[in-house]
Amino acid sequence: MTDLPHDPPRRSHARVAGKMVCLAFAMFGFGYLMVPLYDIICDITGLNGKTGRLSIAEAQATQTEIVAEDRKVIVEFVASINQGGSWIFKPMEKTMTVTPGKMYHASYYAENLSDNAVVAQATPSVTPFAAAKYFNKTECFCFTRQAFEPKGSKDMPLTFIIDPDLPINVDRVTLSYTFFRSPNQS
Repeated sequence: MTDLPHDPPRRSHARVAGKMVCLAFAMFGFGYLMVPLYDIICDITGLNGKTGRLSIAEAQATQTEIVAEDRKVIVEFVASINQGGSWIFKPMEKTMTVTPGKMYHASYYAENLSDNAVVAQATPSVTPFAAAKYFNKTECFCFTRQAFEPKGSKDMPLTFIIDPDLPINVDRVTLSYTFFRSPNQS
């Protein structure tokens, strides 16, 4: 008597291959959704410096609506350089005492110490996290990449307004920027 070939191994291989294809699609979908999910989580929690971003017209309207004249908040400006790079990067003012509801201007200074043209980017972070959604930037050098000539320097502007709805227990906000060489140099 001879045994007839069995079909189960072939079906088993097809089932495993189908599961692997489904897994690959699921992994691709998860990777695709990571950026929007990350943005949503950062918007809700204020992590990674996701602050409010108002247009200049919206900020001016907010400024004229509500100003908490009797309240003062200290804004501390901090700068750091990522990847060691040959840069000078610093805030022009270390601290500023502001009134929520009013628009303020500050700036950072950056200088490329290398002999090559470089493109750089700044990533913001606001602490305490509870204050991040109340810190609205209308103009910020962090919105775009910055091109520097060899040995070139720039004063980079920042215009912001702190929402008067900032929790009452927050009386100090730290705005920190990390400056780094952009991976895309074009």
